[in-house]
Amino acid sequence: MYKAVTAEEAVTIIKSNDRVYIQAAAAVPQELINAMTDRHEELRNVEVCHLHIEGDAPYADPKYKDSFHVNSLFIGHNVRHTLKAGNGSYTPVFLSEVPLLFKRNILPVDVAFIQVSPPDRHGYCSLGVSVEAMLAAIDNAKHVIALINVQMPRVHGEGIIHISELDTFVEINRPLPEFILPTPNEIENKIGDHIAELIDDRSTLQMGIGSIPNAVLSRLYNHKDLGLHTEMFSDGVIDLILKDIINCNYKGINSGRALTTFLMGSKKLYDYVDDNPFIEMRSCDYVNDVVNIRKNPKMVAINSAIQVDLSGQVCADSIGTRMYSGVGGQMDFIRGASLSEGGKAIIAMPSITSKGISRIVPFLNPGAGVVTTRAHVQYIVTEYGVANLYGKTIKQRVAELVNIAHPDHRERIDKEYFEAMS
Repeated sequence: MYKAVTAEEAVTIIKSNDRVYIQAAAAVPQELINAMTDRHEELRNVEVCHLHIEGDAPYADPKYKDSFHVNSLFIGHNVRHTLKAGNGSYTPVFLSEVPLLFKRNILPVDVAFIQVSPPDRHGYCSLGVSVEAMLAAIDNAKHVIALINVQMPRVHGEGIIHISELDTFVEINRPLPEFILPTPNEIENKIGDHIAELIDDRSTLQMGIGSIPNAVLSRLYNHKDLGLHTEMFSDGVIDLILKDIINCNYKGINSGRALTTFLMGSKKLYDYVDDNPFIEMRSCDYVNDVVNIRKNPKMVAINSAIQVDLSGQVCADSIGTRMYSGVGGQMDFIRGASLSEGGKAIIAMPSITSKGISRIVPFLNPGAGVVTTRAHVQYIVTEYGVANLYGKTIKQRVAELVNIAHPDHRERIDKEYFEAMS
């Protein structure tokens, strides 16, 4: 009844002026992307829309600007150049609201590219390691093209679709892209120490991927009964789950399950989540819903920043006027944790960049975007300590933030702020 085709045959459905939405992160359907790009000579003005994707993005080459235009809902390294080159755009949006763009027909989807596990005996496939906004995209797309990959984990939760929902599919057998966690350096370990002290037993955690989250997780082995409600996680949680430190028993929602909307890590992670009932994947409009997040008592959200000014404004998506990443789920979790009973919203970053530039500044750089406002901010953490800004006056915030800035910059940023304000 259902017959596989080649990737080249599958993408013939795409027409000029279509919008294609691509599944994110490690679930990127690379073979479909490559086959679509190979049609560049016959396609014109195809909008390619997605969150961050791993792997190659050949359609983003400026030489194909007449064929493809990139619309990034979160800017990854492989498409960042398109904004300056003119063959790409950025749409600021909370991750929790991405499905609404499809449901409300703000971004009508002509073709959805997905990657799924093989169907079970009942014909159901799993979206595997990335659910994000795909359910809304699938429901609203005119045509759904899937890679059925025997190496895609079957992950429990909401991301289950029947093979009959696939208009076209291609069968493949290849490993998923892996992300190997970097080893935290001395500065990141100090930040991890500070954050670990803020986390109480029976807290529920949200954190991203990278050295600082890894440093935090490595310092939680004496904690008890932690939960996980996060938009994504990686290998760092596995040992904590196996040691019953993360057991999710005291969460206020989806108790007893580690809740996420996408995963990215090593093959160890992908093997661990495969057919594991403890892991629950749901759409980002559920996982990142502030109403759901705040139901977890002692919700701790740990996010990063590019710059923080002395009033507490957090820039996390741009370097001055240059767009760098995106809004993502930061505000969803900052707000949710702030409203949680006993919750803590944390922004963590090294005090200086790799070039020695202070990340704590008197005022944000011209053109810098505010992702977390001064009214939403709670804790700012650097290797020099913790600044609790919640309920503090501007004058008190200045003192708190100067105190956790790099010592080489404290006097200067303090002086520049007060001279500008006098």
